[in-house]
Amino acid sequence: MNVEKPAETRLIVRIANKDLNGSLPIHRALTGIKGIGIRAARAMAYSFEDKTRMPYDTPLGKLSDDQDRLLEEIVLHPDQFLPVWMLNRRKDFETGKNMHLVMADLDFSLRNDLQRMKKLKSYKGIRHSLGLTVRGQRTQTSGRKRGSAVGVAKGEAKAAAKSAAAKPAPKSAGKPAGGEGKK
Repeated sequence: MNVEKPAETRLIVRIANKDLNGSLPIHRALTGIKGIGIRAARAMAYSFEDKTRMPYDTPLGKLSDDQDRLLEEIVLHPDQFLPVWMLNRRKDFETGKNMHLVMADLDFSLRNDLQRMKKLKSYKGIRHSLGLTVRGQRTQTSGRKRGSAVGVAKGEAKAAAKSAAAKPAPKSAGKPAGGEGKK
């Protein structure tokens, strides 16, 4: 009797130098990679399904090593598998190419973009360097990051009122009370 064992589910799967939860479906597990949102993850899972005929909602831990490599290829080079409008770095400033960056590459390119804006002293670069809002948000009452609150906190106001009521009224310094000063 030839009984085939079900494939064991791996709990951790490493794709694009990131440990992903193997018990989640492919399209949900891919969102754990920085630079891949829900929509891009689902599109990548669908293109993986087209290549391998495995359903897009198969748990990630059930994939074989060859399938892992194919999925990693789709994640690292989605420009070959996804439409151009889904990529997160279209018409790159330095190369002019359409790319989709993930993990450390995404952080590095964002840092370079900010440095370039600061160096050019563009409006956005100046706002970034001053730590202010960049995209036209209101700043009068919101956007206070480090302290500088407006108004008084309720607890502090109650404590100050209570301590003021508990102190006795101050006596006048120059005049004695009750008219005892004259003879």
